[in-house]
Amino acid sequence: MSNWRTIVARLPQRIWFRLAIFTVIAVALAMVAGMVGPYLPDAVSVEFGQDSVENILQILATSMLAVTTFSLTAMVSAYASAAARGTPRATQLLIADRTSQNALSSFLGSFVFAIVGIVALSTGYYGEQGRVILYFGTLVVIAVVVGTLMQWISHLTGFGRMADVIDRVETAASDAACEYARRPRLGGAAHVDVPAGAEAVASTEAGCLTGISMNVLQSVAADANLRLHVATIPGVAVDHGAVLAYVEGSLSDQQRDRVKGAFRIENHRTYEQDPRLGFVALAEIASRALSPSTNDPGTAIEVLNAIQRVFTQVLTTQAEEGVEFSRVHVPETAFADLVEDAFRPIARDGAPMVEVDLRLQSVLEALVRIAPPAAREALTKTSHDAETRAIAGLSSAVDADLVREQSLRARQI
Repeated sequence: MSNWRTIVARLPQRIWFRLAIFTVIAVALAMVAGMVGPYLPDAVSVEFGQDSVENILQILATSMLAVTTFSLTAMVSAYASAAARGTPRATQLLIADRTSQNALSSFLGSFVFAIVGIVALSTGYYGEQGRVILYFGTLVVIAVVVGTLMQWISHLTGFGRMADVIDRVETAASDAACEYARRPRLGGAAHVDVPAGAEAVASTEAGCLTGISMNVLQSVAADANLRLHVATIPGVAVDHGAVLAYVEGSLSDQQRDRVKGAFRIENHRTYEQDPRLGFVALAEIASRALSPSTNDPGTAIEVLNAIQRVFTQVLTTQAEEGVEFSRVHVPETAFADLVEDAFRPIARDGAPMVEVDLRLQSVLEALVRIAPPAAREALTKTSHDAETRAIAGLSSAVDADLVREQSLRARQI
C-alpha cells in the first residue's frame, strides 16, 4: 500500500500530471484575458484586421492537434522499441522522461488555449481590450510552442534508441545502487537474530515489495516502545501471508495496520529502493542483444561498460555512519546478489562469443582491483563461473586459452 509521500513524489513522473497543469494554465490564460480587459484604459486597444485573432487561433488549434498526435505516436513507438529491443523494464524510465512530457503537455495546452479562445470569441466574451490581451497572449503561446518544438525535434533523434535506453537504465541503476551503498539497511539498525516468541506481521496482499517507509516503522516502534525486525526487503516477491516483519512485543490492531502500510506492495518492481532491478535490466538488454536473432555483441559490450561504471560508483561510495532508525533492524541486500544479477545472464548468453567473454573478464578484473576484501570473493567467483561457461561454449582452443589467461589475471589481483 503506497503512502501519501510516495504518491506525491511520483506525481511529477506521471504524464497526465503535466498535461493537467498545462491544460489548466491554458484555460486560465484564455479566460483571464476577458476578465482583465475591461479594467484596461481605452488607449491599450489596437486595431486588428477583421477576425485576425480568431484566424490565428484556428491555425494554432489545427496545427497543435496534428503535432500532439504526432508526438504521442512518436512516444508510443519509442516505448515499444525500447521494450522490444532492450527490456520492458526500461519503459517506465522513458515514460518519466521530462522532455517528452513537457513537449506533449505544451502542445496539448496550446491546443486547449486555442479552442477556449475561439469559443470565447464566438460568444462575445472579449471586449476590445480583451482581444488585445488575447492577441499578445497568443503570440507568447506561439513562441513557447516554437521553442518546445525545436527542443522536441532534437530530442527525438535519440529518444528510445539503444544508447538512450542503456544510459537511462544505467542512471537508474546507479542512483539506486549508490543509495544502497550509502545506506545498505535503509537507515535502519543491523540485522540480528529474531528473538523467540516475536510476533509476525504478515502481508494481506500479493505482489512485489517496492519500498519500505522506515519513518513509519520507527514511529510505531517508538510509540509502542519495542523493536521491529524487517523480514522482507524491496525487490522481493511477496505472497499472501508472507512475513513482512517481526515485532518484539505486542501491537494494537491500528499499529499492526500501520506496520503493514509501511511496506509498499505493487504489481511491478520499481527502481526507487531496489538496487538489484537496475542490474537485472542492464543484463536483460545484453541478453537480448546476444540472442541468435539479434547477434549484436557490441551492445552487450556497451552494457558491460555501463555495469562497470555502476559497480565502480558502488564500490567507491562510503557508507553513512550512524543509524537513523535505531528501533528497526533491516537485513542488507547481499553484494553477491548484485554481481550475480549483472553478470550471470551475460556470461551464459555470451559464452560462445570470445569478445564478450574477454570484456566480461576485463570488467571483473577492474572491479576486483578496487573492491574491498568482502566484495572481492563474489567477483572472483563470478570470474571463475564465467570462465567455465566460456570454455564450454567456445569452439576454438585459441579463444579458450585467451579467456583462461584473462580470467586468471582477474583472480590473481
